[in-house]
Amino acid sequence: MATLSRLLVRGGGLRRGLGPGPWGAAAAAAAPVTNTATRSAAHFTFVSDPVPTQYGPTQKMNLFQSITSGLDNVLAKDPSAVVFGEDVAFGGVFRCTVGLRDKYGKERVFNTPLCEQGIVGFGIGVAVTGATAIAEIQFADYIFPAFDQIVNEAAKYRFRSGNLFECGGLTIRAPWGCVGHGSLYHSQSPEAFFSHIPGIKVVIPRSPVQAKGLLLSCIEDKNPCIFFEPKILYRAAVEQVPVEAYHIPLSQAEVLQEGSDVTLVAWGTQVHVMREVATMAQEKLGVSCEVIDLKTILPWDIETVCKSVVKTGRLLISHEAPVTGGFSAEISSTVQEECFLNLEAPINRVCGYDTPFPHVFEPFYIPDKWKCFDAIRKMINY
Repeated sequence: MATLSRLLVRGGGLRRGLGPGPWGAAAAAAAPVTNTATRSAAHFTFVSDPVPTQYGPTQKMNLFQSITSGLDNVLAKDPSAVVFGEDVAFGGVFRCTVGLRDKYGKERVFNTPLCEQGIVGFGIGVAVTGATAIAEIQFADYIFPAFDQIVNEAAKYRFRSGNLFECGGLTIRAPWGCVGHGSLYHSQSPEAFFSHIPGIKVVIPRSPVQAKGLLLSCIEDKNPCIFFEPKILYRAAVEQVPVEAYHIPLSQAEVLQEGSDVTLVAWGTQVHVMREVATMAQEKLGVSCEVIDLKTILPWDIETVCKSVVKTGRLLISHEAPVTGGFSAEISSTVQEECFLNLEAPINRVCGYDTPFPHVFEPFYIPDKWKCFDAIRKMINY
C-alpha cells in the first residue's frame, strides 16, 4: 500500500504531509513555530547552548533555518556544489532549502524523481567527478531503497579502486526521529543500520548551532556522510547561530554536564530528555549525572564515554530506535570490555520497543524522562 501510494503521486508538488493520516507528520512540521513548540514540550524541553561568539556575528534561527544557512554558505563558496532531492527546489517538506533555487539557479538546486536509490546513485556519480553532492532523502524512513547504493557503492568506492576513485564529496541529509504522531513510516531512527558499514560517517545534531557546524563538517569531510536531522527540532529548537560558515569536529562527543554518579549518553532529540533527567535525578534523588551528546554515531568517540564511565561507574544509554540491535548495544559492549572493573551496576538501555512505531500510542513508545529516571533509580539502588 505504501509503495503503491508513492508511485501514484508524481510531479512537482509536495507528495507527503498534505493530507490526514500518516502523511500528517510533514504537514504538522511545516506549521508555524508555536504549534510545534507546544507539541514537543510533551516529552522534552529544548535546552539551548551559550551563544558561540567565537564564530562571528549570530542570528536567531531555528534548526531548519540553520540547515538552510549552512547550505547557503556552501553554495556561495563552492561553485561545484549541488543540492538535490524530492521537492528541494520548492524548499522541501520541512522548508530546509527555501530560497536556494532562486538564489543559485535550477542547475544547482533541483528536484529529482521519487526514487531514493536514484538520488543516492546520482549523488555518487556527481561526487566521483570531484563535485560536492548534497542529497536529501525526504524522510529517513525512506532511505532504505537507497541502502544498496549507500552500503555497496558509496561506502566501498574508495576501497574497491585502491583510492584511485572516491566519492567523499557526497553528503546525504534526511529528517530523522519521532514527532509524536508520525506513525510507522515517519518516525523511525535508522542510524544503527549504517553504523555497521565501514567507509561512511553518520552524524546526528541536537540543536541549530550544532546542526550547521556538523553539516558543514560533513560536507567538507573526505568520506561519504549521512546527516540525520531530528525533525521534531526543526521548529522547536531556536538559538543564536553564526551567519558565516564554521565547523564542529566530527567523532568528538561533548560532555554537556559533568557529574559523579551516573553517565547519561544520547544523541539528537534524546539529549534534551537526558538533560531533564539529570536535573530530576539531582533534585529528587541527590544523584549527580554526567550528560554526553555522542553527536557522531560512526565512528563514535569511545574515549570520552569510557573516561566518564570510569569516573561514575554507571552508564545509561537512551535512543528512540528499538532496543534490539540499536546503537546502544554497541556502546554497552564496548564499555563493558573497556570499563568492566569500574562498573558499579549493569549498563542500562532505555530505548524504543521492538515493535513498529505506533501512531496513537507513540507517547507510550517514546523513551521519555520518566522511563530514564526510573532506570537511574534502579541503577543507584543496585
